[in-house]
Amino acid sequence: MATKTIMLACAAGMSTSLLVANMQKAAESQGKDYEIFATSTADVDAKLNEKHPDVVLLGPQVAYMKEEVKGQTDKAGIPLDVINMMDYGMMKGDNVLKAAETLMEV
Repeated sequence: MATKTIMLACAAGMSTSLLVANMQKAAESQGKDYEIFATSTADVDAKLNEKHPDVVLLGPQVAYMKEEVKGQTDKAGIPLDVINMMDYGMMKGDNVLKAAETLMEV
């Protein structure tokens, strides 16, 4: 199975780094080999071209940017959604991973 790539985007790419670690742990415990990384919303376009993620998830604090970012992801044919605020706040990597997989139709 090809490795799936999940991109998380927030204001600076910093607050999502702990969530990335928790998602990696959840994926590994399920025997899944995913590349999961965080970036800033300003860097989304460059990362779409560089990494070609299978899905993009926005931090809830930048949900107001969804339409702008959706324009970029739609052009690339990549699904996009906003991370559930409770899961984000509680750093529930397993739940966010499930949401990403649903979008990727894994």
